[in-house]
Amino acid sequence: MASFARARRLEKRLRTRADVEAWQAARLARYLEKIAPRVEAYRTIRARRLGELPIMDKAALMDGFHRYNRAGVTADQARAALAAGKRVGKLSVGASTGTSGNRGYYLVSDRERFTWLGVMLAKALPDVTKRRHRVAIVLPANSSLYDAANESGRLALKFFDLQAGVDAVLPGIAAFRPSVIVAPPKVLVELARANLPLAPERLYSAAEVLDPLDRATVEARFGITLGQIYMATEGLFAVSCARGNLHLCEDYVAFERERPEGSDLVAPLVTDFTRTTQVMARYRMNDLLRLDDASCACGSPQQRVAEVVGRMDDAFSLRRRNGDGEMLVTPDVIRNAVVGANAAITDYRVVQLGPETVVVRLPAGGDNWLEDACDALRRLFADAGVEAIVEGEIGPLPPPSERKLRRVLRLLPPG
Repeated sequence: MASFARARRLEKRLRTRADVEAWQAARLARYLEKIAPRVEAYRTIRARRLGELPIMDKAALMDGFHRYNRAGVTADQARAALAAGKRVGKLSVGASTGTSGNRGYYLVSDRERFTWLGVMLAKALPDVTKRRHRVAIVLPANSSLYDAANESGRLALKFFDLQAGVDAVLPGIAAFRPSVIVAPPKVLVELARANLPLAPERLYSAAEVLDPLDRATVEARFGITLGQIYMATEGLFAVSCARGNLHLCEDYVAFERERPEGSDLVAPLVTDFTRTTQVMARYRMNDLLRLDDASCACGSPQQRVAEVVGRMDDAFSLRRRNGDGEMLVTPDVIRNAVVGANAAITDYRVVQLGPETVVVRLPAGGDNWLEDACDALRRLFADAGVEAIVEGEIGPLPPPSERKLRRVLRLLPPG
């Protein structure tokens, strides 16, 4: 538990915003001088400032996977090791859920696995040294990162694989009697609706965007505040504090901000300055965040996040009526229009299928408020000055098991 203790000490040390910025500056200086040059991609770059490194994304990482890790492991080697359930030398291999259809891979050393665990516990379960929690992790893909929890001896952790389907894992979760559940919102909603003998003390939404509709359902059933853990292949990015507010993990990750035109949201570029096996520098995330600059009653000076809004590539791209190019309409704006159209709407999908074609789907029984949802979107697009033909339909809305649930989705045909 040494990594847990270090993480707790660091949290107490970073008491002001100036403390956070000074800490990051020192760690980034070391990172640029000693860590980044250890991998082929940055070997010839002598950067003094983070902004002097090139921006990278998943496509660049997967095209030259071996260039970004110290062991020179290729993407094919990582894929084969993962499929066989093996390590690559002394390194563990993990993968993303492949929301966009392409899985991303990562490599971690044993030391990094336990560092990750210590940070996670310090932020999500700070009382872990005082009591032994039973933690259920429900995700589409297992990870050696979670193995470190059981190896620590401080937790009873069980992983439930969503590839078997949501319904298939519910009885096992109930039988495990977890005190803590970490799961996508779609699973938490099904647990809330099922008549199962569950009494968790803490709940964390992870791996998907948390819709306010789902939050309300889960909190009403279990009577506790639903926290969030924002993490991805690229690292651990934010965890809810004791007051229920999401904070960026700025003690371990540097966040640069890109702002889509005409939006108050930000798309982060992340640099994890604690990982040395695989260098993730200025990695362009596909997520959109709404930041909150208000101070938090928990006392943390680390940046608050009001909302993880959704994916950048799910923002609708619609033609402006004045002919001046296209406008991005972000998922949160679309979601708020649909949910606000009628209080009876508890599930939905909104999909952009063409340059002007938007389809709203509600589940069976939603006939009476389907037109409300369509009209709300028509008003939204008209007020925004963009061209859109909104159509409505009734149909099944099954939650996907192996992929993330995305209620707002841009699905334009190729070309």
